[in-house]
Amino acid sequence: MGSNLWCSVVMILVLVKGWCCFGCWEQERIALLQLKANINYPSASFLPSWVDKENANCCLWEGVKCNSTVGRVTKLSFHGWRLGYWYFNASLFLPFEELRTLAFRGSGLVGWAENEGFERFLRLSKLEVLDLSFNGFNDTVLSSLSGLSSLKNLNLAGNRMEESTHFNGVGRLSGLSNLEVLDLSFNGFNDPVLSSLSGLSSLKNLNLAGNSLEGSTHFNGVGRLSGLSNLEVLDLSQNQLSTSIQSVLKLDDFISLKLLDLSFNQIESFELVQGVLSSLKVLSLSGSCLQGTLPIQGWCELKNLQELDLSGNQVEGILPLCLGNLTYLRVLDLSDNELTGNIASSPIITLTSIEYLSLSANNFQVPVSFRSFANHSKLKIIFCDDNILIAEDESTTWEPKFQLNFFSLSNGTKGNLNIAFPGFLYHQYDLRIVDISHNNLNSAFPDWLLNNNTRLEGLYLSDNSLVGSLKLPSHPRLSILAVDISNNRIGGTIPTNISSMFPNLMELRMSSNAFNGNLISLFHDMNDLWYLDLSNNLFSGVMPEYFTSRCPSLNVIKLSKNNLSGKISSTVFHLTNLIYLYLDGNSFIGNIPDSLSFMSLETLDVSYNHFSGDLPRWIGNMTSLKEIVMSHNHFDSYIPVEFCQLNDLLFMDLSDNDLSGSIPSCFNPSNIGHVQLSKNRFEGPFARAFYNSSSLITLDLSENYFSGSIPTWISSLFSLTILLLKANNFQGDIPSQLCQLNHLAILDVSENNLSGSLPPCLGDIIRFEISDVSLHISDMGSVMEKSLLSFVKSTMLAQTGKDLWFYQLPQEFGSFDTKLVAEFTTKWSSYSYKGSILSFMSGIDFSCNQLTGEIPPEFGNLSNVHALNLSHNNLTGSIPTKFSNLRQVESLDLSYNKLEGQIPSQIIELNSLAVFSVAHNNLSGTTPDQKGQYATFQESSYEGNPLLCGPPLHNSCNEFGSQSTETNSSNTEDAFIDMTAFYGSFVATYITVLLGIVVVLCINPYWRQAWFHHIEVWITVSYYFVVDNFPKISKFRNM
Repeated sequence: MGSNLWCSVVMILVLVKGWCCFGCWEQERIALLQLKANINYPSASFLPSWVDKENANCCLWEGVKCNSTVGRVTKLSFHGWRLGYWYFNASLFLPFEELRTLAFRGSGLVGWAENEGFERFLRLSKLEVLDLSFNGFNDTVLSSLSGLSSLKNLNLAGNRMEESTHFNGVGRLSGLSNLEVLDLSFNGFNDPVLSSLSGLSSLKNLNLAGNSLEGSTHFNGVGRLSGLSNLEVLDLSQNQLSTSIQSVLKLDDFISLKLLDLSFNQIESFELVQGVLSSLKVLSLSGSCLQGTLPIQGWCELKNLQELDLSGNQVEGILPLCLGNLTYLRVLDLSDNELTGNIASSPIITLTSIEYLSLSANNFQVPVSFRSFANHSKLKIIFCDDNILIAEDESTTWEPKFQLNFFSLSNGTKGNLNIAFPGFLYHQYDLRIVDISHNNLNSAFPDWLLNNNTRLEGLYLSDNSLVGSLKLPSHPRLSILAVDISNNRIGGTIPTNISSMFPNLMELRMSSNAFNGNLISLFHDMNDLWYLDLSNNLFSGVMPEYFTSRCPSLNVIKLSKNNLSGKISSTVFHLTNLIYLYLDGNSFIGNIPDSLSFMSLETLDVSYNHFSGDLPRWIGNMTSLKEIVMSHNHFDSYIPVEFCQLNDLLFMDLSDNDLSGSIPSCFNPSNIGHVQLSKNRFEGPFARAFYNSSSLITLDLSENYFSGSIPTWISSLFSLTILLLKANNFQGDIPSQLCQLNHLAILDVSENNLSGSLPPCLGDIIRFEISDVSLHISDMGSVMEKSLLSFVKSTMLAQTGKDLWFYQLPQEFGSFDTKLVAEFTTKWSSYSYKGSILSFMSGIDFSCNQLTGEIPPEFGNLSNVHALNLSHNNLTGSIPTKFSNLRQVESLDLSYNKLEGQIPSQIIELNSLAVFSVAHNNLSGTTPDQKGQYATFQESSYEGNPLLCGPPLHNSCNEFGSQSTETNSSNTEDAFIDMTAFYGSFVATYITVLLGIVVVLCINPYWRQAWFHHIEVWITVSYYFVVDNFPKISKFRNM
């Protein structure tokens, strides 16, 4: 008996060995290799780990999972593998009889081979999960899947099923009787899709997000989803559902529904019939265009509701008291609405089960003490940013029952400067993130926050009025990753042990305080530190030789606007990963250290210092540079030709130095946006620099010695918005190609030697206003990212993508608009426009040239221009009546020309005018009525026009003067002396008389003799008069 049993065991082992190889069945290994060959046909190389080797265990191959007991393949996953565009062959999968999961998410499937569709999968009786999402299937795939009765989870999201003819009949998918999860999101389905789902009685989770459902009347809401009594999760987000919720959904049938996501639709009103959706636990209506106040009944009957999201709508008014009925509510998001009222008297204070509360971006009044939440023992996360923080008597202390993990209360004072630091935080010991920035809070620096919360990761206290010194905790805080205390009034020196107290710090912002002292080697052995901002303080002295030793991750260093001085050693910034370096606004001297050439800098700002010498040639080797700012120094010599290698340059400012020579003709970076070279000694013609710089927005060459004409190819700079050529030696005509610069907003060519007439076509640039002149470098992202689900369990936060908190970098970071300065003269003063103010300025200045001809009437079309200066030229003719269309003009200067005629009466319609001058012309008639702003203009605005009368001039326009003026205005040729004709006639008359005398003397000898006799007598008398009287005069002077 025993020997027979032993023989049976041996025979079984032999048979198994024939079909199985080290945990992988041989027939399945062969099938996998055939599948690989099919996918790779004819010459691809996907699935490299699937190798054809004897005794290879296919269960260890990528994407393959086997049953650990019998070694049969149970799961095949091609998730995220872009296998090219290939066609499915069902026969290749039939050998995997134990297959339970098949996933082709994002694998490039576009269909199947002939007669090899999914209907062949009937033999795979154990297949439960099929993922075909984000491929290229059309709607024909649906009928081939209808027979797979074993399926429990089917994912068809992100395919191309817009034209769904297969959904027109009821029960198309009724064969999937065991289906529990169905994902049809992001396919473009419209309303008829719903009728095809009515027979899926086992369905528990249905995702129809991102389609084109409208909830139209012919489809009668979701009423056609009958028979889905087991449905627990319904996602209809990101559709086009409109009108009220009740017209979109027939809710009576969903007796088991626990989660309903209607976010990002167009549902305007919030109405629920009393008694429906009684089992609902999660409801999201975020971003669904809800308007008006919240109703006081219906939805408040959802007493089992645990999570509610109404964020991102236009809900207004106070919260209804019935909200307090939702006693099981754990997660509540009301952010980004227009809600009002004091939260201390709102129904929120009765919701003691709340764990997550977001009220940001409303008009709530938020008492700083938070005393009304004394009984909220489960509270973990509070977001109350962008509301109205109000002061409260905190003379009596209280100790909350909750221990927060996240607390964010930024931007809440709205100008109120009498708010104290929230005292209840003194009793918090488990905080991970604290953000109380932008509040102007009056308090000493809360060092107790660092001492009490040993697991604190992010502390954000910027833009307050914190005073005192920076005190660090007594023991190292290994969890601290980010500290932002910028824009306060904290002073003193930085503690020397900051590196040892915060060894894992990644981000330190301390700008705009009153820190002082020398920058000794404070920052060392901080391997993760990448952002360091010490700008706008009172640091002084020379830079230490090893300022940031052993901080290899530093990307950003900002030391701007301190009192640092001396030369910079080559060892100071020996940081290979440094990308942004700001040294501007100090008193550094000498040369820029050449050690910077070994870094991959994208931004180098050394402006407003005392650096001198030549511009370093090695800057041309820093090919990653995008922004270089070296203005207001003492650099001399010329721009090195190596600068032509800076192909990625976006911003260059070399203004206010002593540079000379010409701009290298090869300097034309294709992506450069701003070039500022003003106030140097550059000379020569425009050449062909910037010729290919079609992205150029700002070009400032003012106050140099450039000569020649303005090139006609300037029209190729079609993005040009600001062109400043003031105070050079340009000559010739103003090229008409300027008219092709459709984005032009500020044009200044004053104080040159330009001649000719004004191009009328400039009036066709109707825009002449700035929209955006900023450029942005790549976003550095955020250091701080934290999952909220570690502290609050929430299906809604995960469903809506709000489960990740992150700290947003300041808006100005990575933007050049704060450094861009455009100096422009208007209202008789020179102003420096910078940052966002530039978007409100536009102007034209042609003054101080030699322009002739008339002012083109087309200039009256410049309705957006704020300043127009044509003074100190030789312009003639009259002032165009169309100037009344310059509705935005604030400064209009036409003085020192040869304009004539009357001042148009329509010009009084310019209501924005603050400065106006037509002085020193040949104008006549009356001055504009002294109304509005014209009553403020002084005599100097009109002086130098002899025939102009009326206030504020002292010559009155009497009746005769008025008639004379009318006569003059009707016939200007008779009213004025033509000086050219006068001089011509005078010279001609003089020559005629002289020639007449000569001719007479030549013809008549007697008259000739008498003429010369009289001349001789006159000479003799004159001689003796001088001889007789000169000694007497000399003697008189000697006396």
